[in-house]
Order: sequence, then structure tokens, then C-alpha cells
Amino acid sequence: MAKDFIGYDNLVDDALRGVVRAALAHAQKKGLVASHHFYLTFKTHDPGVEVPDFLRERYPDEMTIVLQNQYSGLEVSDDEFEVTLSFQKLPTTIVVPFAAVTGFADPGVQFGLQFKNASAAVPQNAPAEVAPSAEKPRQKRKAESLPAPAAREQSTPPAEKGETPQVVSLDKFRKK
Repeated sequence: MAKDFIGYDNLVDDALRGVVRAALAHAQKKGLVASHHFYLTFKTHDPGVEVPDFLRERYPDEMTIVLQNQYSGLEVSDDEFEVTLSFQKLPTTIVVPFAAVTGFADPGVQFGLQFKNASAAVPQNAPAEVAPSAEKPRQKRKAESLPAPAAREQSTPPAEKGETPQVVSLDKFRKK
């Protein structure tokens, strides 16, 4: 088999992360309507991920957040998203670069994506590349005075009404 000098795997992965970005941008502008809600799974120790220490301790590798009824301050940029959720009854803002996302699901319409995490393949002692979000300082957004939202913390999305979301894995389409 010929060597892929174009990097189609990375191109497809980036394009599908664009689907997540577009879905979040839609929710930022118009909110989540009908049965739509999002499960977002991400690596808690990836570069650019901002979560409080108590969440990193509780979720040392991966964490899933749910955007459904009670969240605020959803801001989506080209490289990352920011959202305020409630953990232990405290409003907490988290920042997640899209490169850290390993899973996305909208169980309301039985849609899901899984991603290979690029930073997971980098050995711990290897010098890490600077994430795009770390290269430029983020502007601090003014705190909103919204009621404290609630979030459900789960390691995997639960089945709804006995149905499980369809998750698309790119591995089955790749030649080995």
C-alpha cells in the first residue's frame, strides 16, 4: 500500500470536529430545541483544557459533560469552546479545545461521533506541540449573572427509552 503523504485520516478527523464545532455554534446562537442535547467527552489533561483541580482528580483521564437544560455562557471559537456548568452546586466555567474532544453525541436524534485523540499518541516525555489555543491568550469574558446551571456528570451517555445512539467510528472505514 502506498504511503499517504496528504494525511487523509487527519483531514477527515478535522472535518468531523467541524461538525461538533458547527453544532455547538448553532446551540450558542439558537439554543437547544426539542430533544437535542449534547454529550461531549474530552481528555482532561490535554493542552488548553481548563477544568478545576477537583474535576481533574475525579476524572483523571476523560470526562463527559452534558449540555441540555441548564448551562450558560456557551462560547464557541475556531479552536475551542467554553461553557459554564454547575458542579457541586458551584457555577464552573470549563474550556475545551476541539483537539481534546474524543466523543460527541446528540442522543435526541441518535447521532454520535468518536475521535482518536492526537495528544494521547504523544509519549509523556516527548516535547508537546503548543496547542493553537495556547499560542494566543484568550480574552477573559465578563462573568454573566445567570442562575447557577446544573450538569450531569457521566462517563458514558445513557440509553434513552431503551435506544442507544449510533456512534460512527472511522476505524472501520480505514484500510490497514
